[in-house]
Amino acid sequence: MKMTSAQAAKELRKLNEEHAALMDRENKSREFVAAIQEDVESVRPAYDYALVQQQLEELEKQIRHLKHAINAFNLTQEVPGFDMTIDQMLVYLPQLMVRKMKLDVMRKKLLRERTPNYGRNNNIVEYTYANYDIEQVQEDYLKAADMLARAQNALDAVNNSVTFEV
Repeated sequence: MKMTSAQAAKELRKLNEEHAALMDRENKSREFVAAIQEDVESVRPAYDYALVQQQLEELEKQIRHLKHAINAFNLTQEVPGFDMTIDQMLVYLPQLMVRKMKLDVMRKKLLRERTPNYGRNNNIVEYTYANYDIEQVQEDYLKAADMLARAQNALDAVNNSVTFEV
């Protein structure tokens, strides 16, 4: 079956949710408590050990195959305009986000800011000085923000348009 990465991710989420729900039902029904005066069979929850194990194994097999297909696709599919595969892009995007956040903090600084002296009993006024060109940081921030947006859009385009065999 052919699907896009976005479709495969949704299918994987569905399979993982089914697996979690089945595990939850098993946890609730594999053991039960009955009072000594109760008829044990009348309070016994429905539970077929062999059937549940078979269902879990089948879901786990489907999850493994789908995850492998996604991983193989991510290792081989190039993202247009970035000379990177999807798996490399998945490392690059968080790096860009960290860089953008750091530059955002730096660009908001003043060239000279008074340093608060909370709790100190001295009359010395201290200043913190930016040891970099704030205008250059602003330019670098805009470049990083633009690159991040372009990279996210390029990855989204591949994930929503290129199909692979599952």
